[in-house]
Amino acid sequence: MQKGNIGVTTENIFPVIKKFLYSDQEIFLREMVSNAVDATQKLKALKEKGEYTGELGDLTVRVNFDAEKGTITISDHGIGMTEEEIDKYINQIAFSGVTDFLEKYKDNANNIIGHFGLGFYSSFMVSKKVEIITKSWKDGSKAVKWSCDGSPAYEIDDAERADHGSDIILYIDDDSKEFLDKYKLEGLLNKYCKFLPVPVAFGKKTEWKDGKQVDTAEDNIINNVEPLWTKTPSTLKDEDYKSFYRTLYPMHDEPLFWIHLNVDYPFNLTGILYFPRIKNSLELQKNKIQLYCNQVFVTDQVEGIVPEFLTLLHGVIDSPDIPLNVSRSYLQSDREVKKISTYITKKVSDRLKAIFNEDRKAYEEKWDDLKLFINYGILTEENFYDRAKDFSLFKDTEGKYFTFDEYKTLIEAAQKDKDGNLIYLYATNKDDQYSYIKAAQDKGYSVLLFDGQLDVPCIQTLEQKFEKSRFTRVDADTVDHLIQKEDKPKTDLNDTERDNLSAVFQSQMPKLDKAEFLVEVNALGAEQRPVVITQNEWMRRMKEMSRYQSGMGFYGQMPDTFNIVLNSDHRLVKQVLSTINSELSTELQPIEGEIKGQEARLAALNQQTEGKKPEEISQEIKDDKANTQKAIDEQKAKKEGVLSSFAAKNAVIHQLIDLALLQNGMLKGEALDKFLQRSVELIK
Repeated sequence: MQKGNIGVTTENIFPVIKKFLYSDQEIFLREMVSNAVDATQKLKALKEKGEYTGELGDLTVRVNFDAEKGTITISDHGIGMTEEEIDKYINQIAFSGVTDFLEKYKDNANNIIGHFGLGFYSSFMVSKKVEIITKSWKDGSKAVKWSCDGSPAYEIDDAERADHGSDIILYIDDDSKEFLDKYKLEGLLNKYCKFLPVPVAFGKKTEWKDGKQVDTAEDNIINNVEPLWTKTPSTLKDEDYKSFYRTLYPMHDEPLFWIHLNVDYPFNLTGILYFPRIKNSLELQKNKIQLYCNQVFVTDQVEGIVPEFLTLLHGVIDSPDIPLNVSRSYLQSDREVKKISTYITKKVSDRLKAIFNEDRKAYEEKWDDLKLFINYGILTEENFYDRAKDFSLFKDTEGKYFTFDEYKTLIEAAQKDKDGNLIYLYATNKDDQYSYIKAAQDKGYSVLLFDGQLDVPCIQTLEQKFEKSRFTRVDADTVDHLIQKEDKPKTDLNDTERDNLSAVFQSQMPKLDKAEFLVEVNALGAEQRPVVITQNEWMRRMKEMSRYQSGMGFYGQMPDTFNIVLNSDHRLVKQVLSTINSELSTELQPIEGEIKGQEARLAALNQQTEGKKPEEISQEIKDDKANTQKAIDEQKAKKEGVLSSFAAKNAVIHQLIDLALLQNGMLKGEALDKFLQRSVELIK
């Protein structure tokens, strides 16, 4: 028997492992099984070279547990080890300076294992004792047993083993007994070892017999040794890719399409990326790409390897150039990883462009599902627009699709304003904005449909990329002013008539939560609607973008401001004004005369005090100004009261307001019920 201490510069290596790797305990199983697979593959390589002349036999790696004994055993029939190799690879841990080591890696448990090759020692995260019973493939080798109880002390002794390979026996700690559960172990094997290149057996398959599940003689192989991404794309059919997707994501809908990655220079990378059909929010769809290293699962947190916008994709990436254990900061800074990220972006872009060129009709049919990925890329990836502009599409409200260049050509003649800006009109909901869309179309304009999650947030970027172009929603202004061909026509009403019209309608506007109404009077033409509700493009867009972009919460808290535009050319608005003039003139004239008189007096007082400092103005004049302003305010309030009382009883005013609200989906509850009753009365 040989005894000794493991070759480290401190006796604290095992407490370090337990302390710093505690949150990642479960990876011990990945490390143990991966080592067993590696030993098996090395034997196969020796056989291929002719150095090993014996029979390979059954190379299955087996994982077993015994809850009563408290052990987990990982067995292989690989190359095994001699006593000298145990001393070299197990006993001599090649690192020093534990203080520097702790300081550098204290925040990253995974990196300790990966950086220092301590895969085997991860077993001590869950074990109070570990044994290795091993026999080398070399002729004349004897079986040996190595054991260690979690201190630097170890023992090596002779052992019995019929053939080459290794058994790693873990005696599980009392605080890690959770790993002595069949379903826990099976879950971890499925997570980390599902696609290892050597068969991994976990117990036996079961069958229902005599009213219970019983073991059969057949091994329960938990992995697929030749996953789809390892195969040559030309040998695969569409159904193969769909079937593999169902294996990865059993509860998901069929994917839109996929991209098979296969590159061996300047780095090694294989994998399959799927474009899923996204129905819910962005965040729920992330972290569906699984990263592997030589078919060993590493992580599904692939930020840094895959560009941000492609984290919405599903699938698998496998690269031996990415270590098994890496930190996120490592991924973000490593030069090779950045090359992989750039390659994936290019590959995805090339694939999308090829699909578009090969079968545009099929591409258009997928566009409503696909555009979320494209828009997300345009928003988050600085240079992606330059790639995406050739296969990005606009869809109009008629369901027709256009490339950016095609659509520009379509609208160039009709949709330029007086300053030469090209105006892209859009709607976000065909039904809600139907009347605005129809009005624009009647004027010969084309309207785009931006009904996707990220369509509106993308507008800012498109306005920056398109030369002399602006996007405007169809309800941002009246139809004649959406694309300003010339200066706005002036209404022929005088100031008093305009003010009176505005006041009677303003007084009857509903009080809605987080909504403000501003009434204005414009000449829109006798054929246009009597009342139109519009909403400023810029403010509404900022509010919508605040839902997606941090730092814009201020806009999200602001109330919605709606412009109520009264069409002074329409007969019903003229009728209201005529009624005001005929029914209220006697009552309003003295009030308006008093207001004008007081305003003239205030103007004269202001002229007297113009250019004077406050201390140079007498108190008498100050009081006179204050009293005059008070008189003006009182008369205006009196006038507003008269107009409000008139408006409250006028069915036409209420009907016009409610029709405009109804058109915009803003008439609800009691107000809607009153509108219906009033409509019936008017019909009578």
